[in-house]
Amino acid sequence: CTSLTSITIPDSVVSIGSYAFQNCSSLTSVTIGNGVSKIGGHAFQNCSSLTSVTIGNGVTTIGGSAFSGCKSLTSVYCKPTTPPSGDSYMFYNNASGRKIYVPTESVEEYKVVNGWKDYADDIEPYVFE
Repeated sequence: CTSLTSITIPDSVVSIGSYAFQNCSSLTSVTIGNGVSKIGGHAFQNCSSLTSVTIGNGVTTIGGSAFSGCKSLTSVYCKPTTPPSGDSYMFYNNASGRKIYVPTESVEEYKVVNGWKDYADDIEPYVFE
């Protein structure tokens, strides 16, 4: 998938498999639809050009290292009000200055729950439409 530059996963998709888009080096943006409940482990790992990800509000699980090694990733928009389960390697080794935008009313919960608390300094409030 070296020529793939952007992905929009439709609401009709319920799961993204492990390693599904790993090493897609030209991928710059990903939008995950609201029907997706699970993002598999390593699904977007090492997508070196990825700068922006929008995670739909149906996501309940983010697999281990799902977005790790995405060295250009600076903006993550995570819509679920309840933090999806995940591990401390979900966003490991992303760009410095990366921000994770979550619903304003959920900021404090994201900052203390396992997996997400490792990124507490990067979590910012955001109003999703």
